[in-house]
This record gives sequence, C-alpha cells and structure tokens, in this order.
Amino acid sequence: MAEPTLPPHVETPGTELARRVAAYDPRADVALIEAAYDLAATAHASQARENGDPYITHPLAVAGILAGYRLDTATICTALLHDVVEDTGVSLAELEKKFGTDIAKLVDGVTKLTRLELQSERTKQAENFRKLVLAMSEDIRVLIVKLADRTHNMRTLHYVPKPEKRARVARETMEIYAPLAQRIGMDAVKTELQSLSFRELQGDAYQTITARLAFLRGQGADLIDEVAADLRAKMSEAGVPLLEVTGREKSPYSIWMKMHEKKVEFEQLSDIMAFRVLTTDKANCYVALGAIHSAYRVVPGRFKDYISTPKSNGYQSLHTGVTVPERRNAKIEVQIRTPAMHEVAEYGVAAHWMYKQGAPDENGQPTVKKRRYPWVKELLELLETADEPQDFLEHTKLALHQDQVFCFTPKGDLIALPRGATPIDFAYQVHSQVGDACVGAKINGRIVPLRHQLENGDQVEIITARGGTPNPAWERFVVTGKAKARIKRFVLARQRGEFQEQGRSAIAKAFRQEGLDFSEKQVEPAIKAFKQPSFEDLCVAVGNGNITPREVLHAAYPELRGPPRLQENLLTRARGKPGSTVMRTERRREASSGITGLVAGMAVQFAGCCHPVPGDRIVGIVTTGKGVTVHKNDCHSLEAFAATPERFIDIDWDYEAGSGGGHLARLEVVTSNEDAAIAAMTVAIAKQQGKLHNLRFTHRAADFAEVMVDLEVSDLRHLSHVIAALRTCPGITQVDRAKA
Repeated sequence: MAEPTLPPHVETPGTELARRVAAYDPRADVALIEAAYDLAATAHASQARENGDPYITHPLAVAGILAGYRLDTATICTALLHDVVEDTGVSLAELEKKFGTDIAKLVDGVTKLTRLELQSERTKQAENFRKLVLAMSEDIRVLIVKLADRTHNMRTLHYVPKPEKRARVARETMEIYAPLAQRIGMDAVKTELQSLSFRELQGDAYQTITARLAFLRGQGADLIDEVAADLRAKMSEAGVPLLEVTGREKSPYSIWMKMHEKKVEFEQLSDIMAFRVLTTDKANCYVALGAIHSAYRVVPGRFKDYISTPKSNGYQSLHTGVTVPERRNAKIEVQIRTPAMHEVAEYGVAAHWMYKQGAPDENGQPTVKKRRYPWVKELLELLETADEPQDFLEHTKLALHQDQVFCFTPKGDLIALPRGATPIDFAYQVHSQVGDACVGAKINGRIVPLRHQLENGDQVEIITARGGTPNPAWERFVVTGKAKARIKRFVLARQRGEFQEQGRSAIAKAFRQEGLDFSEKQVEPAIKAFKQPSFEDLCVAVGNGNITPREVLHAAYPELRGPPRLQENLLTRARGKPGSTVMRTERRREASSGITGLVAGMAVQFAGCCHPVPGDRIVGIVTTGKGVTVHKNDCHSLEAFAATPERFIDIDWDYEAGSGGGHLARLEVVTSNEDAAIAAMTVAIAKQQGKLHNLRFTHRAADFAEVMVDLEVSDLRHLSHVIAALRTCPGITQVDRAKA
C-alpha cells in the first residue's frame, strides 16, 4: 500500500516577507514577523478595502514598503499590526504579551494616528497631529511607519468614491506628510507623496505637464543619455573615480512649483532635467565640481554646498546648475555625492537602520539607539508655546515647508532658519527669553531694522533689554512658527489681563447698581452656572462680551430676576417717563463706549484698518473673545465677513452722550521731500487742535514723500478741518483718509 503523500507546503505572504527581511538583516526574527502576519490576517479577515481587496493587503503593502528601506524586525511587525488595535478586537495588552514592549509601544504610537485625515473639525486634526509629534519624539520609527502607511493610502486613493474626502487626504499629505518625509531625509517618499497629491488636487495641471514631458521625451529621447555620457567623459578627463552617473526628469510637482515661482510657462523652463554624479569620497566630490564648472557655463546663484553645511536632516551633497550648449543649450542641475551620502539622501533616517541597533534587550531583540532630532525638538517647543491646537498646526506647517538660511552667532555657532527670517526669528531660535527681550540687532556689525531679512553667512548680534517684552507688531513679519507662537501667546496673555480687569469692573458696577456688595465669594454661583474654571475666567468672559454683567448678577441672585411680563411692564412705564432710573441706566451703559446698539458690558474696539471717527457711518463685527470691532461702512475689510452676516450688528455713535473723548484717525499725505513741508504739516495739525500720534514715511523719493499720519480728533467735522488745513500747506499735493 502506497504511503499517503503530504500536501505541499504553501508559503504565506508573511513567510515571503520574513524571508525578504532576512535577506538584508541576518538578525531578523523570521518567526516573529510570520506571527505578526498571521495575527493581522486573522484579525482583519472580515474586513475589505475600498476596492474590494482583503484588508490584510494594506498592512502587508506597508510592511513591504518598509522592507524596501531595510527596516528592522520591530518596525516590520509594527507595519503588519498597525491597524489591529483600532479596527479589530485585539488589545494592546495582547500585543505586548505576544510581541514585546517595543513593538507594542510602536503600534500604540501609530494606532492613534491611523485615521489622521483633514476634517471639518480642524481642532481634531490639530490634536491628532500633536499626538504624532509626541509619539515620534520618543521613537522616529512611528513616523516612518506612518509615512509608509500614507504612501500606500495615496497609491490607492483613486478607489475612494467621495471627491471631497480624496481632496482632504491629498491636501493633508501635501501640507504635512511630504514635508515630514523631507525633514527626515526620505526624498523618494517625499517626491512620491507630492506627485500623488498633486495629481489629485491639480488634476488638469498634472495631466498637462506629464503630456508635455512625454512629448519632449519623444522628441529628444536620447538627450538624457547624451548629457550623462558627456558628464562621464568630463569626469574621466579630470581623473575623478566615477561610480555612477544617472539622469532623470524632475517630477511634475517640482516643475509646477518652478513655473509658479518663476512665473513662466512650461515652454520657458529649461532646467527640467537633473543628473547625479557618485564618486568615492568627499575630496573627489569637490574635484568633480571643479571639472563640471570648467567644462560648462555655470548658472549664477545655483551652487549650494550641503557637504560643508549639511541640512538639518543630515542631507549632504553638492548642487550646481550649468548650461550644456552643445546639447541644445540645455540647463541642467547636477548633484555630486558619495554612495553613503546618496543612501542618506534617498532613505534619510531609514538608511542602514540595522547598523544603528544596539545590544539585545532582555527578550533577545536588538535595541535601537534612539536619537532626538533638532527639528523634532523645535516642534515640541511649539507644542509648549502654542495655546490653541490650530495655532500649533499652522505654525508647524510654517516650520516644515520653508527653505533654510544659515547664520552665525557672535561666538560662531551656526543657526539654521527658514528663508525670509528676521533678527527676531534668530533671537527666538537662540532662546525664547532672548526673543522676548530683543530691542535691536546688528548684522555683520551694522545696526539693522528688526524686520531685515537675513542672508546666508550673516553674523547676527541680538541687543536685549532687561524686562523687555515682545512687540505685537512683530507677528506681521516673523516667519518661524516658534516666534509667531511666542508673540501670539504674549499678546493673548496681555489681552486676557485687559479683559479680566474690564470684566471685574463691569460686574462690580452691576452689583453696586442693585445696592449689593461685590466679592469673589458672592459670584461663586455664577461661576458654576456658566461653567467657568475660575473667577478670573468669568471676568474674562464678561470683558470680552461673551457674558453680560447682568447675567452674572442674576446667576448669583436669582431672586432679582422678575417675571418677564412684569419686567417688560416696568421697562415700558420707565421709558415713558423722561429722567426715569431705567432710562438713565440704559443710556449710561451705551455711553461708556460712545456707541449705541450694544449689549451692556460688551467690549468695544475700533478697527485699525479704517479708523472710524464720530460722524462716519459705522457697523459692528462680533468677534468671539474680543467683543465688537467698529468699522466704517465702506471699509474693505468687511468683505472678509460677507459669508457670516450673523456677525454684523447695527450700531451708531451716541451723539447725545458725546463721543467719549478723542478718536484716532489716519491720513495718507503726499508732500514734497523737504523739511519745510514736513514742518508745515505738523504746524497745520496743531493749529486745528489735532493731536499728532505718529508720522511715518511709507515711501520716499528724491522729490516727493508719502507719509502716513495718525492723529487724534474729536469727530468727522474736526477731521475735515484738519484735512482742509493740510491741503493749503505749501508742498503738500494730496491728503486723503487712509483706506483699508
């Protein structure tokens, strides 16, 4: 009788993946990878992707992407398991028991972020992004897994049926994940994420550029090969030990951005090709650079040395732009680097991951030497500085997206900043307290304005004053997220203090009007009723107009609330008697700000864009946390609120009670550029009893000057007299009220 034959061994995708990892990492735990696949396949067995494929294809694809970057066993297992805790019944405790603490922590870090997508609630997205920053600050592999996860999701994005959801995911990928990939040096991932996002967000532009590239490729199919052969010949002549020369077209997104930056059409772009030269060591990189510059005409401003000054993600290379006249006068970009530099350029922190592993842990698994990257530290500082999650998200985008400029402290320390940075940004990069106390700056020994833009190689000396505080105006020109967050935090803190004082005074006044003593203890019922964390928060809410003083009074003493009908009758009778108590009380509330039509106790501020004065037709805009902002009816800034008409309120000047003192007006004056004309201007204002607050030159030429004048007047008639007087001054050719 013949022996029964055993069924042939069927290799699972997990076994194939494990064997692939073992091929580049002899220390890989093959059994652990197979076990992770088996658990994930079982847990996701009943789930499917948008295209109908079994869900396990997604974690398997993510693990495959990471295997391509030669990641360690723990990271591969994390990729396989990254969705099981959130989407299935498997608990984190089970994972820790079966796969160890390291993998459980990584899965936990990624699990919280698996559904990180742009949503209508931007706060939720911002909170999730905060979690991502905290998780990757502990272990950068969380971010690497997340990038691989996002890459596969973008590759399959076309299966998502809802266009608005595709657009949200693509926009988030472009704004957050592609810059993060660039920050950790994973250039290949960054380029793919940008291209896939660009295809979704700008489909027509993507198709146009790819069609043009295909057309050029057909017309000059040999151009890249010709230039590469020419470069090889030049390297050989110079004796450069050459390892590789490759050429490629730039990505559609890169071409699109260049068209926008240079404001040119596709046909006007000449540098759509890039070439890479690999040589043996750093010294030969510079020899190769000399050979290229000797052979071709250099494009000015295109040389960058990232070998002597690496990027913050460790990227090193020489970049130069040259013209190859014998090859149709083509402009090309050439990158020169060593093989080690190339691995870092392509794979970033993932390059040679297993060589960064330390001694085995108690479970026999190799530990990873964790390193905190400087830019991650900067993001953590933003977390501490930004008061609101949305602020953190916006400031982080600023921190991720911009190119760098390198400056030096007087001691020679190198400070990397985004292009367009100012001395204020530099000061905050040195230390938050240095930024707060900054009062001036010297660039290369010369005093410059604080809005001066820094350039590569500048030596910056910050001048500080003890007890100095940030100037709110700095927020308009600083570019780093850290500086913006710190300045905004100071402004909000100062504003909160003002609202707190205004609110406290308004509540005390409401109590006095009822003949009651006012103390913090007496308003405790109101604190509970309005769910305010503290007495100070209640005062702030009253100061910014969210709660009225009468509401606080009634919450503290409910018996003061009369029946609505009785209150209405009392009010009607009181209004019928001139000089009655109720009438006088209402008028006092409105007259306190010089404005009628406001809720009692509401904070009021006058818009700095149009500078309304009594006599102007005005409208109020309600802003949460700030009360009401008064604008002129024809102010251009009102266009920004057109979509929210519910924020407009009908107000007017309280002419009976008076304007409440002087009002700031702004004039634009064109005058001859002479001291006598400026002097005549100030004299004319003084003669009309106008109080000059500020005089600033906005433009100055040899024969004329444009001047912005801020002055205090009582009303529109007073301002008209000042304008008429200025127009009669010799040398003044034009006087108008400033427009928003």
